[in-house]
Amino acid sequence: MASDGFAPVLAALTTMQSSVDQSQKIQAHNFLEGFQKSHDAWTSTNAILVSPQVPLETKLFAATTLKGKITYDLDQLPRASLPSLRDTILSRLFDFRNGPRPIRTQLCVCLVNLAIQMIEWKDVLSFVGSRLGSDAGDCILEFLQVLPEEVTEGRKINLTEEDLISRTKELLEDNARHVLALLVQYSKSSPSAALNPRLLECISSWLREIPAADIVNSPLLNVIVNALSSETSFEAAIDCMCAIYRDTREVDESFGVIQILYPKVVALQPKIAEAADSQDADVYKGITRLFAEAGEAWVVMIARLPDDFRGLVEAILECCARDQDRDAISLTFLFWTEFKQMITVEKYQRARTKYGDLFAKLVDIMIKHLEFPSADRPDETDLFGGDRGQEEKFREFRHAMGDVLKDCCEVITVTECLGKAFVLIQDWVSTYASQATATSVPHWQQLEAPLFAMRAMGRMVSPEESVVLHQVIPLIVQIPDHDKLRFQATMALGRYTEWTAQHPEFLQQQLNFVIAGFNHPSGEVVRASALAFRFFGTDCRRLLQDHCVQLHDFYESALDKLPQVSQDELTEGVSYVVSAQPPDKIYTMLKLYCDPLMERLKIRANQARNEQGEEGKHVLADTLVLLTIFITNVQRYYPASEENQAVKYCQEILPVLFAIAQNFTDRVDILEKVCRCWRTMILSYRTAVLPLLPALAEQLASGFENSRAGCFLWVTDAILREFADGQEFVDPNTTQAIYHFFEQQAVAFLRVMNQMLPSDIPDVIEDFFRLLVDALIYYNHQLIPAAICGPTLSAAISALVLQQQDPLIVTLHYLRDFLSYGSERPASSSFGNSMSPPSHSSATEYQRIVRELVATQGEALVQRVLAGMMFSFPRDCLQDAAGVLIALFELMPQETALWFRGTIATLPVGTVKAGEADRVMNNIAAKIQAGDLRKLRAVLQDFTTSYRRRNVAPRDGLGSLEPKRFRYNG
Repeated sequence: MASDGFAPVLAALTTMQSSVDQSQKIQAHNFLEGFQKSHDAWTSTNAILVSPQVPLETKLFAATTLKGKITYDLDQLPRASLPSLRDTILSRLFDFRNGPRPIRTQLCVCLVNLAIQMIEWKDVLSFVGSRLGSDAGDCILEFLQVLPEEVTEGRKINLTEEDLISRTKELLEDNARHVLALLVQYSKSSPSAALNPRLLECISSWLREIPAADIVNSPLLNVIVNALSSETSFEAAIDCMCAIYRDTREVDESFGVIQILYPKVVALQPKIAEAADSQDADVYKGITRLFAEAGEAWVVMIARLPDDFRGLVEAILECCARDQDRDAISLTFLFWTEFKQMITVEKYQRARTKYGDLFAKLVDIMIKHLEFPSADRPDETDLFGGDRGQEEKFREFRHAMGDVLKDCCEVITVTECLGKAFVLIQDWVSTYASQATATSVPHWQQLEAPLFAMRAMGRMVSPEESVVLHQVIPLIVQIPDHDKLRFQATMALGRYTEWTAQHPEFLQQQLNFVIAGFNHPSGEVVRASALAFRFFGTDCRRLLQDHCVQLHDFYESALDKLPQVSQDELTEGVSYVVSAQPPDKIYTMLKLYCDPLMERLKIRANQARNEQGEEGKHVLADTLVLLTIFITNVQRYYPASEENQAVKYCQEILPVLFAIAQNFTDRVDILEKVCRCWRTMILSYRTAVLPLLPALAEQLASGFENSRAGCFLWVTDAILREFADGQEFVDPNTTQAIYHFFEQQAVAFLRVMNQMLPSDIPDVIEDFFRLLVDALIYYNHQLIPAAICGPTLSAAISALVLQQQDPLIVTLHYLRDFLSYGSERPASSSFGNSMSPPSHSSATEYQRIVRELVATQGEALVQRVLAGMMFSFPRDCLQDAAGVLIALFELMPQETALWFRGTIATLPVGTVKAGEADRVMNNIAAKIQAGDLRKLRAVLQDFTTSYRRRNVAPRDGLGSLEPKRFRYNG
């Protein structure tokens, strides 16, 4: 029967593993989390480990808990009790010397972490060896394996940097030769010892400290190579060889080692065929990794000495060729990329020539691997036996192989690679084209693969290519009407639209082929046609500009039949054709294409208002996207003296957009699409939208007030940046009016913050502080002295209670920028416009204002930032949070130190270690005095991270650290 001392732990673990209510599991989780941080865990974990009635899963939990206690809470124990703790761990490790391995591993980690921190313990290896004894071979090997792994991860250990460096030297560097001798001795003790995977894992781990040269020049090299022939040690031997490779990447320093290793590695090439014949996927992957990682490590030598290292490249190529299941070939992709990067450098031109034949073979191998699997019937549609996961994996794998084909293009020229695909297409046409019917296309996989290859290589082909494409494109547009062939052909044509733009005689036949695809019964082909048309419209817009009216008829007939993504892509294509029209025709063509869209908007808006479901509202939002695409892409230059024709059209459609925003104040998705459209007008036409601003500003103000949606602030931000001081064609009166508009929006936001909790409006907070960051950059001379500056600082402090990463990071960025105006290095820039830096008197005034605000709100700011770092901030926010504290220490060091110490004093009793507050304050003072901000950041993050690991936020709140509700009376 379990002891009463840990019965609650057993009960909680049972609850976590049973099918009870989620609330009970949460309660059990909270109990276990508290137990792991408690003082009682020291004795309870040992009691659990020695209890014969406790299941192994619970003992593993106890060992894991003990590991955490030693890593983070060792200061809970008197220093004099550490030898007793060490002896207890060794006793438990002896108990579990034969397994189960997970428990043994955790206990080894416990012992190592204790050894790191118990700096008075000098004879670690000999002491552990003598206590565990000769019959605990695997246990000692695992301890030796864990030792370098844990020591090199020592930042989580609560030691000073100096003590950690010293202890690392004592435990690793000073023991390296002794460990090497022990491993050699053990490997000679028996044939089974030489094949023990634990030995090989230990060698891999100690390669962090023992130079690869010492391993290679010892009997251990033959032990590792021989282990490759053992089923039990094969995987560990592969890992060990790869660890040795990594230590020889500095090839000039390691050339002697490579000379010893290389013949042994190449001599293993017959194992490739053996593994392929055995059809053991794991063994084949291991062999492939053995050669591929050798290639990655020695790629410089392979390029430098092509005659001497060709054998290794041939072995890697053989791994690719024999991989019928395509499970291992991806392990070679990194090598081919790095090899390509090396031999395309002029310095290694000779190697490029020498290896050209191997890259040519690689192209053939890759195209063959691109083939879909064959089915029982030539037109079988389900080629993966219903396994959609396998099908998706194959599709992703093909794109990775396409990248290798691009690498080949750079080595042996695009023309040769394209030529290989062309020959395969030509061969299929001459062999099977006559047998194809409307319902059956024989061996279509052999045609589809080179089509995919052509698509993959498209990005590498110059628009001036003159050998292959003019022969292959007429073939592509005549392929049989098979779904996968049609899809791949359409996608391939879409990749060569830049070439087509330079060869207009090939445009019509391709465009006919693509447009016909919009009526294809396969949805996949229709989607491919829309994507391809997008590229034709983008790259061939000049060739199509005279066909703009005819294309409109096609656009209108096809649009509503397409899925949304394809509607976007088709719209993108035609919008670029519209953008190619002469400036005086832009307005006419926009009306031709967009007026029908506006009619759809009106109809769909009325339908969405009157229906209960969601579909109509989603359709309305999607239609707004189509309009935005036109505004994004139809941009032409007009002199300042001429009216911008696109802006003229935008002015006509604004009332409809205003009406939609006013009628859907509760639909953030629709409001965001409307605001994106408005913002795109500003970004596309810049200062030319000045005639739209009065009405637009009014809508932005009323829209935010009525909906409280952050997207209205997002558009405000765009206006603020485009019409800032010093922008061309912007007069001071306009700039001043826009700043007043910004203040109006800021006041509206502060009123929202006054009424709602930050947790209810995280997206609005994110948008507002993005706006505020830009306001500080472009309007600091007006914002900092303004009455709203103080309340916005208070709002930022209140927003730090959030736990979502994005709004927190933006708020912390604003705080860092704001505090910078209290220093000599404000976060402002005049790059790209005529703004001048603030005068000395202005800068001094800014510093005074910022310091006054910090003097009144700095304590609350320190409390919120520290509380966030210790309890609630996501990890990615900690750097910026520390940056805020550093800025405060730079700005007002004495006051910030008092606030910092005061915040620590308010933490729950017992959560801060004795003397820890004094130690961290002394470290902070020393780093500030030395001007070492990098180490100051480390001090702050180490303190808060250590506290966070040891403690959880109290269930009853943070007491005096609880955030105060934001109030605004403006």
